[in-house]
Amino acid sequence: MSPALDERDRIQTAMDRILGGRPKHSNGALTIVALATEAQVPRNALTQRHPDLKNAFYEQVRARGQTPDSEKRLRQQVRKLKELRAADAAEIAQLKADDEALVGALHQTTVENGLRHQVADPASVVRTIPTQAPFLK
Repeated sequence: MSPALDERDRIQTAMDRILGGRPKHSNGALTIVALATEAQVPRNALTQRHPDLKNAFYEQVRARGQTPDSEKRLRQQVRKLKELRAADAAEIAQLKADDEALVGALHQTTVENGLRHQVADPASVVRTIPTQAPFLK
């Protein structure tokens, strides 16, 4: 399917409407999707057939001191991901500390169980020493 003859003109007119804040067919967002909707052309018309118009659109958006909506969304997503990464790092540090404490407790329990088995064995040379509490007298 070949592009319409007036496709470039429709895209340029749509650019003027969106940048002027007067969209007719789209939500007026500063995105290629909104530009394609406004021009009533498929999105690939901008990404494949007329990338120069796509680049010109983004240049005009930046020249006005604005940030394209797609870039705003990506920056927001990056911010959220950085927050999640920091939270995950804190959780991993806590889990490592908990792991070390649990390994220590397991080791101590293993040693105590071994001693109990030795004390319970009548042939063992290990004997318990009775303790006296001075405060119980």
